[in-house]
Order: sequence, then structure tokens, then C-alpha cells
Amino acid sequence: MSAAFLRELESAAVDFDDLAVGDRFVTAARTVTEADIVAFAGLSGDFNQLHTDAEFAAATPHGKRIAHGLLVLSIMSGLCTRLPVNRFMERAIIGLAGLEAKWLRPVFIGDTLHVVVEVVAKTPSRKPGRGTVGFRRSAVNQAGQTVLETTWAIVMSARGAAGAA
Repeated sequence: MSAAFLRELESAAVDFDDLAVGDRFVTAARTVTEADIVAFAGLSGDFNQLHTDAEFAAATPHGKRIAHGLLVLSIMSGLCTRLPVNRFMERAIIGLAGLEAKWLRPVFIGDTLHVVVEVVAKTPSRKPGRGTVGFRRSAVNQAGQTVLETTWAIVMSARGAAGAA
């Protein structure tokens, strides 16, 4: 590859105007580890026995320790940042305007997750040059079960008519 091609690729950008409702992306996968749970407990201060005590968790309906819900949400977010399209969206992202989440199933140590991302809404802003994109992000385990379903409202810059209303 030529240096000019690489410079052009590095300057590529995806903004509000480039995304369409129905666009769909799938992330790489990642396995949830014991180290993830221990590190998250230390970082968050959440040492709930359901996450950190194998004997306690064995007596629960889950039968074993489960990952923190917010850890799974964090893993989901991290996997999404690894998507090639996300790399090209970075310059256009102004901020997160909202997040809705529904935890559907527990995540256990050893589960492998990937995320299915779909553009579900686009709303021009009242402010010129921006709009909000709604992304449905679904974390899916190795058995094909959705464990966490979220909707993220991300404010992005726009080149075209967004924000002109």
C-alpha cells in the first residue's frame, strides 16, 4: 500500500449523513474471564457476593457466579469501538445523549460475547450540523442467546441537512 493511500484511509470519516436506518454491523467476539470480574469489582467497588463468592453464588438460582451487568455493558461498548466503522465515526461523535438497557440473561465466566449493532433511528437536531443516531446493540453469547439489549442515542456531526430543521 502506498503512503498516500494510507493517509487517505486515515482521513476517511463517517458522520450522521453516511448512516442509514437498517445498517447492521457485527463485532468480533470476546470471552468473559475471572480476571475481568475481579478487575471490575476492584474498579467499581461492587463486591456483591453474586459476582465474587463462588459458594454464595452456588446457592442462587444461577448456580454459579455471574458477571456484573455493568461489566457486560462495558465489554459491549469496548467491542463496538473495535468495529472498523466506529474508527471512521470517531471524529463525528459529539457525545452520548441517552442509553437504555435491558439485561435478559446472566453472563458467566467463560461465556463468549459478540455484539450486533443496528442503526434504528436518525433524528436531525435543532442545532445546525448535527443529528442523533439511535443504535440498537445486542450482546449475544456463544449459544446465540441475546444477554443484553441496549439502545444508544449518539449525537454526531453532519455535513448535510441535519440540524437545518
